[in-house]
Amino acid sequence: MKHQIAILDFGSQYTHLIARRIRQLGVLAKIFMPDDNLSEIGEVKGIILSGGPQTVGDESSVKYNQEIFGLDIPVLGLCYGQQLIAHHFGGEVMPGKTSEYSLANMSVINQSPLLTGLINKEKVWMSHTDSVVKVPADFSILGKTDTCPVVAMANEKEKIYGLQFHPEVTHTEHGMKIIENFVLDICGCEQNWSMEQYWQELQENVKKQVGDNNVFLLVSGGVDSTVCFALLEKILGKERVFGLHIDNGFMRLNESEWVKKALAKAGFDDLTVIDATADFLAAAKDVTDPEKKREIIGRTFLEVKNKVMTQRDMKADDWMLAQGTIYPDTIESGATKHADKIKTHHNRVQEVLDLMKMNKLVEPLAELYKDEVREIGRQLDLPAELLERHPFPGPGLAIRTLCSPNAEKVGDENKLEEKIRAAIDSKYQASVLPVKSVGVQGDNRTYHHPVALQGVLDWSALHDLSVEITNNFKEVNRAVYLVGPEDIDLDDIKSSEGYLDKARLDLLRRADDIVMEGVQVAGIYQDIWQFPVVLAPLGLEGGEAIILRPIESQEAMTVNFYQMEEEILRGLTKKLLAVPGIDLVFYDITNKPPGTVEWE
Repeated sequence: MKHQIAILDFGSQYTHLIARRIRQLGVLAKIFMPDDNLSEIGEVKGIILSGGPQTVGDESSVKYNQEIFGLDIPVLGLCYGQQLIAHHFGGEVMPGKTSEYSLANMSVINQSPLLTGLINKEKVWMSHTDSVVKVPADFSILGKTDTCPVVAMANEKEKIYGLQFHPEVTHTEHGMKIIENFVLDICGCEQNWSMEQYWQELQENVKKQVGDNNVFLLVSGGVDSTVCFALLEKILGKERVFGLHIDNGFMRLNESEWVKKALAKAGFDDLTVIDATADFLAAAKDVTDPEKKREIIGRTFLEVKNKVMTQRDMKADDWMLAQGTIYPDTIESGATKHADKIKTHHNRVQEVLDLMKMNKLVEPLAELYKDEVREIGRQLDLPAELLERHPFPGPGLAIRTLCSPNAEKVGDENKLEEKIRAAIDSKYQASVLPVKSVGVQGDNRTYHHPVALQGVLDWSALHDLSVEITNNFKEVNRAVYLVGPEDIDLDDIKSSEGYLDKARLDLLRRADDIVMEGVQVAGIYQDIWQFPVVLAPLGLEGGEAIILRPIESQEAMTVNFYQMEEEILRGLTKKLLAVPGIDLVFYDITNKPPGTVEWE
């Protein structure tokens, strides 16, 4: 029997993360669809059922091959997977009184080989609405929380286990230990897989896929595209790889100039740089919907690329498009069969998917996460100044410039604001802001209004308040804290009309530059995994708001908001408010879930 684990994908944002955790243990894991035939899955040592965005038992719920429970091998269900196991064997699943998108404290009430090495109180990461309220016959409850009666369950005789939480995310304190218990001890897998093996397979796969073609790569200058550039040139040779950096008008201050110099210094003297600002601004003119913005920008990249190919007499039949796409890009774009689309990444627009179907697209990093990409970059001897940069989205500042066709208002038919104010700590004032942002809650996309809080800067209290609000009020997916000015009334904040134009982009460029310089000088740049600076059409006297969104993460699948020292934050805020056109400075205090890293 092969020493590998089969993962059945029910549409979770974390499915691939499960596979990554297993391969970190030195064991091969492969992802299958829930209704795949057993012959396609083959001989495996165990099966893991992923989470997902649906409700078990509904007519629209994902169909699955029920024969998996008769294979006489261990099965572990995570989140939706636990609910499916309970439903399959006659237990009961119900919507919870509140949704949970945060850490929870699990009390271990029964011992099990699955929980070996854990303590009586464990911090676990929840992202769900439904939960098991009654376990099936022959199952015992292993763990519970104050709000969830069945956080872990087991049929030890049949070796079938369920967890309502996600052990695969880093926020679950001993998640890797749980996965290790299942994969190595319960399933009995041998550790015979390595990153070196993957590296060899990667090179072989690229050569096989590209064949005799040449490769045209769009190089943003970020970590992913730079590593992809170096990787393809190492495998195929410089003469077969054409790298193009496009200044789309949505770059940071002097970004394109920096990219050209930094890559030339690293040996990429063959990078071509063009300015296509006019093309992109014209294409995105008057567009306010975030999904349409992303689609238009992705399409315009390809149109500009085609122009360059025509100008240089490159025959389309001889070239493939290459992209530095990594796994979080694909899963958030709804790339797997049952996953909800959170947002369309620019490298996943329909035209790119069409190229994929024609086998005219190569993405050597598409199965990897950011830290794994950096590791490959180190193997390729790329300099730290390129590898340690904060991630920066392909659409650039276009998705950090929130747009609105008019002065938006928040409909309060259900007295949402009134209910929130009545529910929270009286030390804080709250207001629902008249803008919207994208979120991910229970593996589903949301597009809701954020709540602004005003009061004492106490990160611990603000964190708990953010979790409380987003868990209890489904109409909210994000919370922000007003840093300055401190003496205003939240009810005086108004929204205004705003589009993607050069004036607004230049204002955000200036604000972003102040922030990036500030965190470098303060010595905290490397403490922050990514730092989106967002411009929102919110103000007091016709100006706009800057929203600071620094985060801590390892893979961007789950994040904590970064808790900046107050002195540094006050200094940045003072500089930002001195810029003409900036009225307000907010600080995003939302984890992921329920808020995505970017606002759009």
